[in-house]
Amino acid sequence: MLLFLASSCGLTHRLKDNEALVRKITIKGVDKQFSEAAVNYVDKEQQPNNALNLKLYYWFSKNGKRDIGESPNLVDSALVEFSRLQIQKFLQNKGYLKAKVADSIVVKKKKAELIFTATEGSLFKIRKVSDSIADKKMKALYGANAFRLTHIHPGDRFDTDSLAAERDEMYLLMKRNGYYDFFRQYISFNSDTTFNKSIADVQMIIDNPPGKSAHPIYRINNTLITVSTSTGRTPGKVDTMQVDSQFRFVDFSKKFRPHIIEIYSFQKKGDLYNIDKQSLTTSRLSELNLFRNVPNPTYEKLPDSTNRLNTKIDLVPLKQMSNRVEGEFLFNSGRYGFSAGNTFTDRNIFKTAAILQIKFNYSVLFDNGSTTGGGIENQEFKLGGTVTYPQLLTPFNLPVLGKYGVPHTTFSSNYSLFFQKGLVERTSFANSITYDFTETPDKVHTLTPIDIEFSTGKIDQVARDSLLAHNYYSYVKLIGRTIFSSGSTYTYQLNANKLNTYRDFLYFRGSIDVGGNTLWALSKIFHTSKDTATIFGYTFAQYAKGEIDLRFYKSFGGEKQLVWRINPGIGVPYGNSSQLVFEKNFYTGGANDIRAWLPRTLGPGQFNRGIAYAGDTTTLQRLKYLDQFGEIKFVTNLEYRYKLADDFFGSKLKGAVFIDAGNVWRLHKQVENPNGEFRLNDLWQSTAMGIGTGLRFDLGFFIFRFDAALKFKDPEFTGPDQWVLINHFDELFHTGDFKKAYKASNYDSFNFMQLNFGIGLPF
Repeated sequence: MLLFLASSCGLTHRLKDNEALVRKITIKGVDKQFSEAAVNYVDKEQQPNNALNLKLYYWFSKNGKRDIGESPNLVDSALVEFSRLQIQKFLQNKGYLKAKVADSIVVKKKKAELIFTATEGSLFKIRKVSDSIADKKMKALYGANAFRLTHIHPGDRFDTDSLAAERDEMYLLMKRNGYYDFFRQYISFNSDTTFNKSIADVQMIIDNPPGKSAHPIYRINNTLITVSTSTGRTPGKVDTMQVDSQFRFVDFSKKFRPHIIEIYSFQKKGDLYNIDKQSLTTSRLSELNLFRNVPNPTYEKLPDSTNRLNTKIDLVPLKQMSNRVEGEFLFNSGRYGFSAGNTFTDRNIFKTAAILQIKFNYSVLFDNGSTTGGGIENQEFKLGGTVTYPQLLTPFNLPVLGKYGVPHTTFSSNYSLFFQKGLVERTSFANSITYDFTETPDKVHTLTPIDIEFSTGKIDQVARDSLLAHNYYSYVKLIGRTIFSSGSTYTYQLNANKLNTYRDFLYFRGSIDVGGNTLWALSKIFHTSKDTATIFGYTFAQYAKGEIDLRFYKSFGGEKQLVWRINPGIGVPYGNSSQLVFEKNFYTGGANDIRAWLPRTLGPGQFNRGIAYAGDTTTLQRLKYLDQFGEIKFVTNLEYRYKLADDFFGSKLKGAVFIDAGNVWRLHKQVENPNGEFRLNDLWQSTAMGIGTGLRFDLGFFIFRFDAALKFKDPEFTGPDQWVLINHFDELFHTGDFKKAYKASNYDSFNFMQLNFGIGLPF
């Protein structure tokens, strides 16, 4: 790709002798704060092509017969003149009322530079601001709100964009306060610039409707909600249900109850008409994920002098049931596997707008290099169901918290069965209730007050004996025990609504998970067992766990962005527990954190399996796929994202380069994980680093991602050997002494590179 981009001479070889390709735009004489914006007023067809987009056009479009890449932007004198006038108008709108712009074209070897030279003249500033509002009530409303709404002040630069913003603010102010029939055309500005001192006097004028002494103010009356069939039809006659003094409900689909639609209709009888509540109703009904193309409510004036509005809400439901089949394939150095799943969705169970999802997934991993005969190494079966209600279901009478987003109550139940060849068979059954609501557009709260899990493990007897022979009691206890876990989790998110933007912002996600205290109290109260570490004869866990995801997003213009992520976490067992529940530990590696390692294969700390189990090939083989875990986690990522092409076979092609670093550590020194514990003075030595690059295929509704990551620093080694990419670069694509020694000691292949396929961005 770099060679292909470097061949810039290839951009013009198909042009005719009288054609020139626009390759550069130069703006001269423009104030620095406006010079970058001025370039945007050059016509799109006179902007320099992206080199990759143009190459893709030459390669694949067949002279425009296919919509791939960008056709060449050739110099067009008429469009250059149009661009000159647009830049001149832009400068005049910014207060340089006497600005003039000239243009010239320089062509060398069929490549053109467009030069626009401005003579700005003096900058006009506002001397005085006044208003002329004929309607007394409207004038009082403006006076009470002008201090927080106005965009124009004495001493400011005279800017027509500010005048347009003032008009928009005034329009919305009126539409929020009952003025249903108010239009922007009623607002105008008089600007007196006849003075010789580069000053302007500005007057805002709001006229009354023709033939009237004031603007009418409207209030909401009755509301009719009509639900058609999923095809949009309203066949035959259906009884109209009178819900209350305001709402009437007609359902041609016969699948809905009026309550959930009524509570997300925010304009109530007797309220002043408010355009924000009109839009809010549309947004919340759309977020229910039950209807398609939810239009804004419409209004009809009553044929009397009461200035009342009847509201109509017309809804077309989505198909109630859907089914989605999913699958993926994994291949890495002789290991291969697949995952197949199915998701069934019912969008409106019990006619309450609750969404039922039932998910099934089966995954299996094969290893041709296994000494135990190859074939299946591990497999997992998962079955789960969720029911999500679009409101907070509690014993308390809470208000509808829907101003900034639809709140949800989710009941979840999941079962999983995992089998690892020659090691363990584990089953778990988990149930939870979760509430989430949006406090402001930027703040989201999620609370899981009840999360109960019962898990049991049956360890292979031979593996058990082998582990105990090496005094690895913790592993045996962790993966082979039966345990109850009951916890509560709270999560707070800030600026999640900005994640798909190219702005400068900070994203924060913090969570805390505390478990076992309720079960401990019950065991004490009811004396369920003489052993306070059990309830009904089963062990339960006590723990506290916290995690933070902090990201800094920096925009460099266009679709270029730098993201720095910091992701620490810690889990602490206490009370009757000496270890965290297996599922509550931290893991790293994989497509979303340290991408140069396979999921759950990094760490803990400087633990090296080949040294810990030296000479015991049987144990090494049995533990080959055992998850590496720790009670402490720290991951940081630095990623630069940029756009490569606007149209690459129907998608935007974007690129990324990244550095990932971090690890997981054990909280205390453990015999089964030598050098795996967290030590502050050894933090750098035990930190892993990976570097890489990737492509993102942005289809609009989702992003398909492909990343290639290289191990740069591997903490399982010591000394210079940690810097694996630098000191063993010659073995990147072939096997030498380093890889041979690793395989002999670890009974596994060492892979410098890891390829990751994923949906969506990594963070």
